[in-house]
Amino acid sequence: MLARLTSAAVAGVEAYPVAVEVHLAAGLPGMSVVGLPHSAVREGRERVVAAVRNSGFEAPPRKVTVNLAPADVPKEGSALDLPIAVGLLVASGQVPAPALDHCFAGELGLDGALRPVRGAVAAAVCCAREGLKTLILPERAAQEAAVVPGVRVLSATDLRGVVAHLQGRRALPVAAPPPAPRPARRADLADVRAQELAKRALEIAAAGGHNLLLVGPPGAGKSMLAVRLPPILPDLAPDEALDVARIHSAAGSPRLGLDRRPPFRSPHHSISDAGLVGGGSGPRPGEISLAHHGVLFLDELPEFRRAALEALRQPLEAGVVHVVRVRASAAFPARVQLVAAMNPCPCGYLGDGRDRCLCAESDLRRYRARISGPLLDRIDLRVEVPLLDADQLREQPSATSARDASSEKTVRRSTASVAERVAGARARQTRRQGRALNAALDPRALARHCALGDESWRVISAAMNRLALSPRAYHRILRVARTIADLAGAGGIARAHVAEALQYRGAGVALS
Repeated sequence: MLARLTSAAVAGVEAYPVAVEVHLAAGLPGMSVVGLPHSAVREGRERVVAAVRNSGFEAPPRKVTVNLAPADVPKEGSALDLPIAVGLLVASGQVPAPALDHCFAGELGLDGALRPVRGAVAAAVCCAREGLKTLILPERAAQEAAVVPGVRVLSATDLRGVVAHLQGRRALPVAAPPPAPRPARRADLADVRAQELAKRALEIAAAGGHNLLLVGPPGAGKSMLAVRLPPILPDLAPDEALDVARIHSAAGSPRLGLDRRPPFRSPHHSISDAGLVGGGSGPRPGEISLAHHGVLFLDELPEFRRAALEALRQPLEAGVVHVVRVRASAAFPARVQLVAAMNPCPCGYLGDGRDRCLCAESDLRRYRARISGPLLDRIDLRVEVPLLDADQLREQPSATSARDASSEKTVRRSTASVAERVAGARARQTRRQGRALNAALDPRALARHCALGDESWRVISAAMNRLALSPRAYHRILRVARTIADLAGAGGIARAHVAEALQYRGAGVALS
């Protein structure tokens, strides 16, 4: 008496198929689970037996062996409860064997009720990849997974409903994804008084996917500017939105519906290293992966743990986090746009024009040393955000406009107008270089798309010698200049574009 079913287990943000084999044999009653089960899987034996009995079925008084293949891969989580219970009923002849293209996943309560599990979207992606046509999940998890094309996701509320479906008495409903959440009222850039240089930097960052650092005293508007970046970003492509949904589902924080808006994550500075970049004994994605295809905002940057900030260096460059543990390893997508904010000194008032700073030089050195040169070198745009005077605060939002440094024309800085220019710049990038944003261009693509004339080369060459810039900084300046040219609708990079790009790495910023 042997039953075979298919389930899916989550490892990192991916899922892989698991063959669940249930065998009944003569011997002392009991159930043993083999195939490297973790604690939650082993404890599922008690949940399965209680759920089977409380659902009105018989738990056969036989020796039950459950094998989870592949046997050399660790299995964790509670999603294997449902396939083990169905396998037990099939092996004991109480339920007909399901079709080979069915996949089961779900946690069982002692009364047979089904509870949602993490990684439902990843399980559906796995089914589509493996050619499994039908996926049976608990109701809420089924709504998550229904966004994946090519798989019929059935929604179940309890074990009795699953058995009735397999017996042909009552079909389970096909799950439909809920509508994407309605966007909240967008914070408008026009609400930010003055700060034209910072708003221009925000526009460039959005257009090219560049990292941004805002430096200024408390209350100058750094956080107010940062939260106005997501509204000017274009919507995600469907496959990008599915990637984001898969990551959030695997992390246990699902985004119901195919939400096309880029994610925005703003962790507290007390976050652990694993919480920021991912990790743990069974590796889970961190905040940088939850911000994949979106914005990771680190407020009070120097207050983060030094080790956590240093762990960001490789993901910011490669767009992926590799977590390796003794028993498991995982690769988490981490293509994010970093926006950071900090004060210029420990007390926050250095250079505010009112001589309120009481920090000693040694305090300044220690404060600035919390951010390493290699991490700072990966930030394309660094902008000072000064305090505003009373006249600037009185300025009416409707009058918000500024002169574009690269094209000498007056432009509006409202969210709608900036979003339109950002969309146009990204469209030019797509026509020229595919889906790669300017911030992600490799050296070969830089040479092809960011060629400089003699006059532009003289400007950047002089700046490199004067500021002792690294080759990485040179490449990042080229990428920013390319974005500025795209915003201006220019085919090539002119001297003015390079000059504007250089000012965002200039010596005026407190950390330079």
